[in-house]
Amino acid sequence: MKSAKTSNIEKDFVLNCIKKSKRLDGRQPYDIRHIRVSFGKDRGCCQVQLGDTRVLCQVSCEIVEPRQNRPTEGGIYFNVELSPMASPTFEPGRQSEFAVEITRLLERTVRDSRAIDTESLCIIAGEKVWEIRVDVHVLNHDGNIIDCVSMAAISALSHFRRPDVSVVGEDVQVHSPEDKDPVPLSVHHLPVSVTFTYFDQGKYLLVDPTDLEERVMDGNMIITMNIHREICALQMSGDMLLVKDQIMRCTQIAVVKVTEIVDVIKKALENDKLARSSGEKFGFAESFSRQKITNFLKEESEVDIQNVKETVSEKLGQEIPTAKQTKQTSPDVTILGTGTAQVGEGGQNTWFTDDVIEVPVTNKEGKVRKKKNKKKEIQTRDSDSEEEETIVLDQDDI
Repeated sequence: MKSAKTSNIEKDFVLNCIKKSKRLDGRQPYDIRHIRVSFGKDRGCCQVQLGDTRVLCQVSCEIVEPRQNRPTEGGIYFNVELSPMASPTFEPGRQSEFAVEITRLLERTVRDSRAIDTESLCIIAGEKVWEIRVDVHVLNHDGNIIDCVSMAAISALSHFRRPDVSVVGEDVQVHSPEDKDPVPLSVHHLPVSVTFTYFDQGKYLLVDPTDLEERVMDGNMIITMNIHREICALQMSGDMLLVKDQIMRCTQIAVVKVTEIVDVIKKALENDKLARSSGEKFGFAESFSRQKITNFLKEESEVDIQNVKETVSEKLGQEIPTAKQTKQTSPDVTILGTGTAQVGEGGQNTWFTDDVIEVPVTNKEGKVRKKKNKKKEIQTRDSDSEEEETIVLDQDDI
């Protein structure tokens, strides 16, 4: 992963704004950006947008053999893709250290905290279990990817439905969605991450940093918590030290933020469930609002008509002036010659003129005499030189 370069002027500007409790996008220090959760037509497909940061998550499953040390439990695996489409700092090909960090944090957040009941994924103990795979793709990076990824992963797992199975002896039959309704995963709680960034050696604190704020920060602390106020994971990075009071203040702020985020996720799940059950349109195309541009759309405005003295009867009683009463001015007409005149202002027409044009000329005595403009004759002698051309001029041209 390439490091984004930031000029000293940008760093000083951001730090001065933070010291004044101001942010570039107009938020307060403890405010998070607008969250938008939408689901696709397929089960387990979720897209989360946190400000301009956008993440797409897809959940899938397959039947595999369990691990020997856990024969009655299924598995949950995560894969995070950071493509250069999201940010020029991401390199294609091998997985970067930042992607590995996000993957490890997701494993601690979901799998190690027992948010998903893995024992319910068992089909035949020691032989066949369900393996859940969570693929995360970062579509756009504008800061705080970890919080956006955690919201997308837990939302997609809550929205996913695995096929129903029937076990007869040693035979396992997987039913299609047309035969039997898919079965949802057993989700115990919804762990969500909240990122805190520190500036000036922990003196200033911000929640939900942007990309520019992350490049200026001294360090960050990520707290993963559920609505039951249980801390599922905690991670710190950066070269700074925090005291106990600072950590306790962050946990109190995280309780409020986690409650707000979980409410947004639950509301999105309920809206998708209602749309599917009622037969309405659902999916990514229906979740985004369409913006139309019309020429006849005008905002309503209030008009004060209390002080209006003129009535309709007075307006109708007024006489409309006729054409005779109005004074009409005739345009100026200039006679240029026989059968030629000029109306209004303008110059002489030189289109489609013959070789000889009669132009009225006024002499010193004020009399008009006609002057003929003859076309100049060009005589060319038979010679190899291109410069031997003779031009014959009339007496009037001299």
